[in-house]
Amino acid sequence: MHDLISNLALGFGIAAQPYNIMLCLIGALVGTLIGVLPGIGSLATIAMLLPITFGLPPVGALIMLAGIYYGAQYGGSTTSILVNIPGESSSVVTTLDGHQMAKQGRAGPALAIAAIGSFVAGCVATVLVAALGAPLTSIALLFGPAEYFSLMVLGLIFAVVLASGSVLKALTMILVGLLLSMVGSDLETGVSRMAFDIPEMSDGIGFVQVGMGVFGFGEILRNLDNPGNRNIVQSKVTGLMPTIADLKASAGAIARGTVLGSILGILPGGGTIIASFAAYTFEKKMSKNPKKFGKGAIEGVAAPESANNAASQTSFIPLLTLGIPPNAVMALMVGAMTIHGIVPGPQVMTKQPDLFWGMIASMWIGNLALVVINLPLVGVWVRLLRVPYRLLFPMIIVFCVVGIYSLNNSPFDVAMTALFGVVGYWLIKHDFEPAPMLLGFILGPLMEENLRRAMLIARGDATVFLTRPLSASLLVLALILLVIAVVPSIRKRRDEVFVED
Repeated sequence: MHDLISNLALGFGIAAQPYNIMLCLIGALVGTLIGVLPGIGSLATIAMLLPITFGLPPVGALIMLAGIYYGAQYGGSTTSILVNIPGESSSVVTTLDGHQMAKQGRAGPALAIAAIGSFVAGCVATVLVAALGAPLTSIALLFGPAEYFSLMVLGLIFAVVLASGSVLKALTMILVGLLLSMVGSDLETGVSRMAFDIPEMSDGIGFVQVGMGVFGFGEILRNLDNPGNRNIVQSKVTGLMPTIADLKASAGAIARGTVLGSILGILPGGGTIIASFAAYTFEKKMSKNPKKFGKGAIEGVAAPESANNAASQTSFIPLLTLGIPPNAVMALMVGAMTIHGIVPGPQVMTKQPDLFWGMIASMWIGNLALVVINLPLVGVWVRLLRVPYRLLFPMIIVFCVVGIYSLNNSPFDVAMTALFGVVGYWLIKHDFEPAPMLLGFILGPLMEENLRRAMLIARGDATVFLTRPLSASLLVLALILLVIAVVPSIRKRRDEVFVED
């Protein structure tokens, strides 16, 4: 306990430096802005801003990028509630009840509860990151290639179990993601795989192109396909303070959403999208009156907003302790750390405590800043959203294209992103959830690398994954989860939960 307090004191000493506070506020404000703007998310923004971090100190750069990530979770709720367009993919669930509340003239309480839930979840998640960092780092040192492989298999199965819609479709998406990750040169032999003799594909497909295309461009196409959902309910939001009844009704939902989001954020395969869906689902099942969900239930705003903010912050735990990015944004954070010569993994805490604890402390400062920023600026966001979408979406596309092009100065990357945009649109139209595909794509190279390492160490003996107790336990747990997901009675209930009525 004493060590934890002294470490946090070290972190707050670094995070409270004026320069780092400024970067934290910039990150939080930019994150909120891009969360508000439909069609451009934290993935695209962090990708665009990566070149800027070259000139920043490592701690400041990561504090700013982290601020963008969890700031976007806040901002996404504003458009979900006011315009019925999720600014962030993780805010899709918030539209179900948040927009209904806005239609009933209760946009203010909905926004306030979203901000309060996010702040509470952010504070709890920050404490969890601080408390679990050291124990998990010591556990991570026990992991070999076989255990890492099994852990990632478990993560992917979690993504299948918790994805909305068909289990078969979710499994298909994961397999597609794994196949896409294999494009390029073989890790050991250097032989070209599935590159079709295209020089630009010799190094594989970038996750920025896939992520920005499927989620960014795909979302723009979906929004253009539904022009009728773009009317702002109120030009002026009044009565931000929720009633006592609202606070009582949402208190349990915030607590449960925070716990669920924190757990799913830690797990590889979790993430903000899955966390928000799972929290909404759980809350609907727990409710004595589930029929009110989808008609303006404040619990339907509190739970997913708390969950996605908690998940966005606890997702730093596997990144910083195990060196495994649990989602696409964390994969970009790996890129940012690599730029500054930092290798994510157990050694970060021991070798660079300033960076580890400074980032954790900045999360609390950032969450406090976001509450202060968001509620007074609701009017500004409303006016911004009144810009016609026909003017807004070309600007978003231009920013995305600039961000993609600046990564490698390659027009081919832009063309690939556009292609994945069309793919993303097709997936959305045919009820395929893209999140498992992206996760399979991110974890694919890590899985392949650890599979090969484990097989080399075991001299080709595949039973190594079952003879090592920790690896075997993880695989058995993954199998149990998969069996549970495909049991007919459970599958039926699961499908009912994820119906967006």
